[in-house]
Amino acid sequence: MRLADKVSIITGAGRGIGHATALKFAREGARVIVCDVDRITVDQTVAAIRDMGGDAHGFLVDVIDRASIRAMVEAVMQRYGRIDVLINNAGIVQDAQLVRMTEEQFDRVIDVNLKGTWNCTKAVAEIMVAQSSGVILNASSVVGLYGNFGQTNYAASKFGVIGMAKTWARELGRKGVRANAVCPGFVETTILSSIPEKVLKALRDRVPLGRLAQPEDIANTYAFLASDEASYINGAVIEVSGGATI
Repeated sequence: MRLADKVSIITGAGRGIGHATALKFAREGARVIVCDVDRITVDQTVAAIRDMGGDAHGFLVDVIDRASIRAMVEAVMQRYGRIDVLINNAGIVQDAQLVRMTEEQFDRVIDVNLKGTWNCTKAVAEIMVAQSSGVILNASSVVGLYGNFGQTNYAASKFGVIGMAKTWARELGRKGVRANAVCPGFVETTILSSIPEKVLKALRDRVPLGRLAQPEDIANTYAFLASDEASYINGAVIEVSGGATI
């Protein structure tokens, strides 16, 4: 198993890509720390991992609340004594065209997606440096590469986490800590459930592979990047879009 005994913190792990990633990491032997703001989905993800014989613990973590992050990290260190992987997966959208977007919409997305990533990484970076090993993976998006109509706030946040990953790759690489960003394309999660079929078809038609991504496609990428097989990948931006941006 490529992630055997690696203590792995995954934010936004209650549903969607985060949930799929938590299950994938458990199958690969990781000790999975399931973090989300929803207790029900945290418990469901932990139960699913334990049902398959995996090691998982759940925490209510709001990435804009540094106290909840600190409490989780302290509990993880007390139990395991190390942190090997951090996946900054938690994120939200609050879309509107620039002329209609409110300051509250802009601030909320930046706070969760951008500062939340900083908050979580800040809480584990010194631990990883002290143990001379660690992997930080930031969830960006193809929107963080090319922008998107109606997503000024989201695009800014996803461009930003790429910049963070590249900066951390420079700062922490010589200390044994790798940082990379993953840019999913269109992923079939509950976020798309309210989109009309006509629009979904148009999205599929943009993808050379002819389908939207499944959460597992992104989870598989995270698992590879977190593993020792990716030990020379640092500061990279990996697009997982089925070729949608070609």
